[in-house]
Amino acid sequence: MDLNGLARGISLRPATSSDKYFINTLYRSTRDDLRLIDGDEDFVETLIEQQCHAQTLGYENMFPHAFYFIVEKQQQSIGRVTLDFSDDAVHLIDIAFIPEARNKGYGESVLRALLLAAAKSCSSLILSVHQANWTAKKLYKKLGFNIDGFYPPYERMVWYPTKKEMMA
Repeated sequence: MDLNGLARGISLRPATSSDKYFINTLYRSTRDDLRLIDGDEDFVETLIEQQCHAQTLGYENMFPHAFYFIVEKQQQSIGRVTLDFSDDAVHLIDIAFIPEARNKGYGESVLRALLLAAAKSCSSLILSVHQANWTAKKLYKKLGFNIDGFYPPYERMVWYPTKKEMMA
């Protein structure tokens, strides 16, 4: 999948074992919900660590052929993208950015590049989004995704390329 359509000075590279610390730190930054638990700080930190490990194992089991990428800006890691491919679809399993890189258009840039690459390969793009993630859902709808199913607490959204997009 060619992702040359990236903008805003960002790039994707395959994740390596040396990215583990960054990936764990990134995951921690996305779990403010767990920090609301009324409990000992060490307990909460251990819980977040366990959830990160569970997510990693879950992705490996559900998507054994997935590709893991690190999003970089000026060679600094700012996010991650996890993709899986089937015969006629690209599955966006995960996309996340560090707090300093959120709401700056980097996610939209990555998504636009994914849509362009999916269209060139005549594939749909499928993702799941938490029902309460209004910011992400607004972006996905803006980019042409439609709700395809409800799997509380998630919604499955799908984007289909037009014939014109497939021919470009």
